[in-house]
Amino acid sequence: MVRNAKQDKVGILLTFIIMFVLWAVLSTLFDIVHLSLGALCSLLVAYFSYDLLIRPSGSVKHVSDILRNSLRFFMYTFWLLGQVIHSNIDVVRIVLDPKLPISPQIIKFNSDLPHDVALATLANSITLTPGTLTLDIDENKTYYIHCLTKRQGDQLLEGDMQARVAAIYGGGS
Repeated sequence: MVRNAKQDKVGILLTFIIMFVLWAVLSTLFDIVHLSLGALCSLLVAYFSYDLLIRPSGSVKHVSDILRNSLRFFMYTFWLLGQVIHSNIDVVRIVLDPKLPISPQIIKFNSDLPHDVALATLANSITLTPGTLTLDIDENKTYYIHCLTKRQGDQLLEGDMQARVAAIYGGGS
């Protein structure tokens, strides 16, 4: 793949903006020293890792495509947060139920996500959701997931989470 210098600069700039805004929102420190350090750290992170967030391709990507994918990722994080909260409530209900209605199982499914960052995003999203744990992803992109209940496994097999990750990074679900 031939790297495009203009595309690299746009990727670095967009990653810097995302990192700096996120840093500012999370730190809430707006004096010149902290803003300068935040900008410097955001620039270093953007320079060394922009291609993890904004994947360069053989063809020139338009800024609108990069912004659209960044927005999809941002919206995905809010959706995932909702899933984590919902799953936390489910696990609390299960644990507090005197009958302890668990049906642990290991499920497996194949993925056709396009690259390692997408595969890792899905695996980490599954593990972040209480009641599920990614055990392994083999070389054939087969996921092995431990689920606390059959319902959790069925929900994963429906493929909603995988489809949302595919919408960000490309690839089928």
